Amino acid sequence: MHRLDDGRTLAQHKFKYYDLVMVATCVIIVCSNIIGAGKVATIAGFSFGAGILFFPLSYVLGDVLTEVYGYARARRVIWAGFASALFAAAMAAFITAIPPDASWNSDLGGISMQQAFALNFGQVPRIIFASVLAIWAGEMANAFVMAKMKVQSAGKALYQRTIGSTMVGQAVDTLIFYPLAFYGVWSSDLIIKVMLTNYLLKVGWEVLLTPFTYLVVNRLKRSEGVDVYDKDTHFTPFSIKS
Repeated sequence: MHRLDDGRTLAQHKFKYYDLVMVATCVIIVCSNIIGAGKVATIAGFSFGAGILFFPLSYVLGDVLTEVYGYARARRVIWAGFASALFAAAMAAFITAIPPDASWNSDLGGISMQQAFALNFGQVPRIIFASVLAIWAGEMANAFVMAKMKVQSAGKALYQRTIGSTMVGQAVDTLIFYPLAFYGVWSSDLIIKVMLTNYLLKVGWEVLLTPFTYLVVNRLKRSEGVDVYDKDTHFTPFSIKS
């Protein structure tokens, strides 16, 4: 059980910003899952999944959560993000499937409004399944590695924990999502190309955002008055207890 300097437990501590970080993480996960999961973009000859431009921010926030609030509270946020992404995907599928009103379903020059809507929001079930599973597994791996490294390093060298945990978490996410979502749809060469490029870009994002992570972590620790070390934490991912 974690105790603060005044003898109170973390469960008795009133956090100022934990809920806001949770909301921000859920929003990033949902938007990345719905908007960017299925598009491959190319810039300067490099092909990558478009969601990569924003999704890594959820890992930055995951690092912040684990570093400041501990694994258990980060795990709770991951489950909230998982549920949010699942609900958003189910809502998009339902709204896409219900019959459109004839007056709304106008022609857009060779394609109907309903067809355009389906192209944007009608993700196939395998992409939804692959995405939410990859998010959950990758974020859990990230939080686990982050928490373990913090204890082993006695809280030193934050950059090693943020980059190291991201390397593991993003590897898990990438290895799950792209084969499950696009095997048999994309060519094997494209899947491997996008996987490798996305992984390198995700880790690169983490490195570039390290100064921002330091800034947020230090300010939150001062504001919240906590700095959690997961020495006695039960690391099962199948719990929402904080």
